[in-house]
Amino acid sequence: MLPNFLIGLREGLEAALVVGILVAYLVKTGRRDLLPQLWAGVTLAVVGSLAFGALLTFGPRGLTFEAQEAIGGTLSIVAVGLITWMIFWMGKTARHLKTDLHGKLDEAVAAGRWAVLVMAVLAVGREGLETALFLWAGAQATGQTAEPLVGALLGILVAVALGWAVYKGAVRLDLRVFFAWTGLALIVIAAGVLSYGVHDLQEAGILPGLHHLAFDVSAQVPPSSWYGTLLKGTVNFSPATTWLEAIAWTAYIVPVLTVYIRTVWSGSPRTATASTPAQAPAAATDAPTTGGTP
Repeated sequence: MLPNFLIGLREGLEAALVVGILVAYLVKTGRRDLLPQLWAGVTLAVVGSLAFGALLTFGPRGLTFEAQEAIGGTLSIVAVGLITWMIFWMGKTARHLKTDLHGKLDEAVAAGRWAVLVMAVLAVGREGLETALFLWAGAQATGQTAEPLVGALLGILVAVALGWAVYKGAVRLDLRVFFAWTGLALIVIAAGVLSYGVHDLQEAGILPGLHHLAFDVSAQVPPSSWYGTLLKGTVNFSPATTWLEAIAWTAYIVPVLTVYIRTVWSGSPRTATASTPAQAPAAATDAPTTGGTP
């Protein structure tokens, strides 16, 4: 549940901040008449994300075991690629997100009120689709469905509450620290999803080495034990890991973590976020995700 809560919290907060910036800008520029189109776009993005999640969940049913494993493995690897891109994208563009969104919104307003709806769909929908895909991949890896959904829902609810509080200036949230630490945790989770995706492709017969184990600690860490379940649910640890899974996990986490730490936790000095209600939306996005060690 914890990894899915983290995914829902991070992605949900990103989406909440985007919506908060757009709403604040329309209100500030006297274009409240465009708020219905904005909220309609947000609603369509949410519905589209839910539909995508349902398609991922129910679409492969009825296929052969090999076909299901091939689809699951491929989508797991795609999910890892997307979540990795998202982590680094946020690290590089968070400081300029407010300015970029304002510019795009100005263009949408000039093009017509329905362009605002399209912009909202694209801005929020990207977060929703990434969330749906990564949650589905995580659920496949743990072999559970209900618990990951509950964890993600709780994370999204907390994110919405935090986004609203930041927008209203009720709380000061150091987003640089938040995104730095959640990004670090998501990289570890993504490594586990990648390993599981490779295992799926091995079971589908696409990749070799299914029976060549790098290690098997099932006797010491039984999959049905509470600590085995905890390790599986948090970092997708498999007591019986093939060589190809171990190589994929190592080849991903070592370079990605190295680049991430150098990018996010070294370089520019830390910048404090604003605390007044009028500055809250700007603080939410202008606070850099790079800086000294949190």
